[in-house]
Amino acid sequence: MKFKKHFTLKNKKISIAVLFRTFNENIAKMMKKKVVLIQDNKEILDIMDDVLTFEGFEVTASLTLDPIRNIDTIEPDLLIVDDHLRESKKGSEIIAELKSDPNTEDLSAILTSTSNNLAEVSKECNADDYIEKPFDIDQMLEVVRNNS
Repeated sequence: MKFKKHFTLKNKKISIAVLFRTFNENIAKMMKKKVVLIQDNKEILDIMDDVLTFEGFEVTASLTLDPIRNIDTIEPDLLIVDDHLRESKKGSEIIAELKSDPNTEDLSAILTSTSNNLAEVSKECNADDYIEKPFDIDQMLEVVRNNS
């Protein structure tokens, strides 16, 4: 049996290899996990955003709570939020509210902080996990991958 290496579409000769590569790239784009990332520090936000984007995540990064206000339209797979924000609410309060809402209770949420009782605060607000600052990039990625 002989397989065609090319086919014609709209009078254009197209390689099967090109077709499969394009198909795989489109599937990969559709499968990107969406992450909402909210931090209190611009440098940390930028580092986390860059690393997660490089690793293939689709990141909505912010120093404000705007992404939380738009959570229904963003439809993230994961929320990473710092506990000490420049806003009126703490990250742990945001997670507790999302986890108590039937529409967002299944959203994976990770709390970040420099706090020495982060494990306890994370448990109290029903966060799925936490990342202590300062953090190791590999450890951060492991926590994100385990929760996305």
